[in-house]
Amino acid sequence: MVDLRSQYERLQADIDQAMQGVLERTSFINGEEMKVFAADLGKYLDCPTVITCGNGTDALQLVMMAMDFRPGQEVIVPAFTYIAAVEVLALLGLRPVLVDVHPETFQIDAKKIATAITANTVGIVPVHLFGQCADMGAIMEISKNHGLKVIEDAAQSLGAVYRMPDGSRKHSGTIGHAGTTSFFPSKTLGCFGDGGAAFTNDPELGQKIRMIANHGQRQKYFHESIGVNSRLDTLQAAILHAKLPHLDDFVQRRNAVAKAYNQAFALHPHIRIPQLVPNSTHAYHQYTIRIRGANRDQLRDFLKNQGIPTMVYYPLPVHLQPAYHYLGYKEGDFPVAEQLCNEVLSLPIHTEMEEDQLDHIISQVKRFFA
Repeated sequence: MVDLRSQYERLQADIDQAMQGVLERTSFINGEEMKVFAADLGKYLDCPTVITCGNGTDALQLVMMAMDFRPGQEVIVPAFTYIAAVEVLALLGLRPVLVDVHPETFQIDAKKIATAITANTVGIVPVHLFGQCADMGAIMEISKNHGLKVIEDAAQSLGAVYRMPDGSRKHSGTIGHAGTTSFFPSKTLGCFGDGGAAFTNDPELGQKIRMIANHGQRQKYFHESIGVNSRLDTLQAAILHAKLPHLDDFVQRRNAVAKAYNQAFALHPHIRIPQLVPNSTHAYHQYTIRIRGANRDQLRDFLKNQGIPTMVYYPLPVHLQPAYHYLGYKEGDFPVAEQLCNEVLSLPIHTEMEEDQLDHIISQVKRFFA
């Protein structure tokens, strides 16, 4: 699905130099590279506070702990999503309240959020699925009207930009009260292992997130709150810092691949191409189509036999996962999410795709339906 080797080979000189610097200084935890990377990511995002951590799931947990959510309180999340946000809510004793998604953009349906709000609701977690932002203008208005915290899960959308109702442009993850991301290797900005970050425009909240990530301490061995141990290794920070200047280029390269797919499949009777959220750009962490009136899994098998990898993100919606049966939802409660799980298919997309690779994928997809 991605070609990490070719990207590394293209950037090898800068990455190797960055890693060698860490090895020579042997400052593997909280080294200078970690601080510099966090500062420069903050400049890129135009966000004053960036806290790096162990992974994107940790980032979500740190933010929710810092917001003082309490067990039993409710947080609204999409029914069609990667499980991380829902998982963290469950681990903290919060109650995930699911909302269906938009069938064309795959994002949480802002029009359905209001009906899910109760007196016990404290937050909303819009997951910017596949690389573009949810309808953040509407979500922030709902947040304001109901006094809810908004935590953006931007693990798949780093590099995307959203135009607010007032005309201002903000990076994905910097619109709500806090945002989180993942630096998993296949992400638009990926390291060579696990990594993540939280960001916020609220300095007080940022200080609290940072403290919780470090065992609940500001000063070594003096613990003000219950915390966790979650940090980004210096080696990973050095790799990310070497790649950060290329992030916009990464996004542009992915958009070029998506444009070729869109042109090829726009009028295809069995394929629905992904639709853009109004006011959002797209980082295309995944290029996900919907297969209509045909057997998606047969197409997957056919493409596999032609040497073309595909993935189904995601084959089962949250409310039908065995671990979350306790929420009391049943089949049919979120029909769009259920339909998408039967229809979505993600095609290869990455920064190093060659024209002949693209042509081969497109031709084989069309050949299946011929």
